[in-house]
Amino acid sequence: MGLFDRIKKAFTATPETPETEKYDAGLEKSRTSFSERLNALFANFRSVDEDFFDDLEEMLIEADVGFQTAVALTDALREEVKLKNAKKPEAVAQVIVEKLVDLYGEAGADEDNSLHYAQGEPTVFLFVGVNGAGKTTTIGKLAHQLQAAGKSVLLAAGDTFRAGAIEQLQEWGRRDGVPVVASAAGADPASVVFDAVKQAKQDQVDVLLVDTAGRLQNKVNLMKELDKIKRVIVRELPNAPQEVLLVLDATTGQNALSQAKQFKQTTDISGIVLTKLDGTGKGGIVLAIRNELHVPVKLAGLGEGMDDLQVFDPTKFAYGLFKGLIQTPTDPD
Repeated sequence: MGLFDRIKKAFTATPETPETEKYDAGLEKSRTSFSERLNALFANFRSVDEDFFDDLEEMLIEADVGFQTAVALTDALREEVKLKNAKKPEAVAQVIVEKLVDLYGEAGADEDNSLHYAQGEPTVFLFVGVNGAGKTTTIGKLAHQLQAAGKSVLLAAGDTFRAGAIEQLQEWGRRDGVPVVASAAGADPASVVFDAVKQAKQDQVDVLLVDTAGRLQNKVNLMKELDKIKRVIVRELPNAPQEVLLVLDATTGQNALSQAKQFKQTTDISGIVLTKLDGTGKGGIVLAIRNELHVPVKLAGLGEGMDDLQVFDPTKFAYGLFKGLIQTPTDPD
């Protein structure tokens, strides 16, 4: 059973949960944007010919699903439309959504979206990403959630270069009631992280969340800096970091995908945090990340509230993105 059929079965048989409601609300702009693009495509619908598929490919690229995904999907649809003998706009639209969902499901078939924690020693999550993507806010929200779950948390202000970054993390620490290891602006980030790891071990902290600089324009220095930070962590905790999480701003669409490719070249990323999904119509970028980058999305920012940072659920995401476009068994043909 493909993801498309699983979604139909799961969400027609059971009522919405608070989690699915968050995905529903957080992806409203993306869902509306995709629906409008699909409706505009079918407004000029004449027949399912090569011009139609050219327009469809262009529409998918504009919807930020990625060039490779758009081409692969369009090629698959040519065969599927013939196979199902779909001629009416509604039938063709359903085939498009079905193939898009299943392609997304197939790309993530072996994907691990869970966050990994250490046993018997501090867990370390290292956050990387360009300035403005939402690293510090993500750390603050995750710290709040971890504390609410009964875990002790420590923050490390490893972004010592961006103006106000240390103060911003310290403010989150005050709000969350979580200690922050910090130094003066311009200090060596690795030394800050070293002090934080030492404190985490000494205080037997459950989770250490490490902020880092995001100066992607100087990739060589960034790579050296991140490597140095990781070496410092591994020296004290050989099994850490358990996660290296790349934070991407969903509102930047294809730029986020470009950033991800660049960061993947400079450091070993274990997962992606996609922020600000509620503020954009570009949620389709998750499909591009899955199909072109093959790095799992592990956290999704679906709103401004503390609990709107959600552990990524691929099925709930697909439901939120395509709800209303997926015909259920009770829908008329």
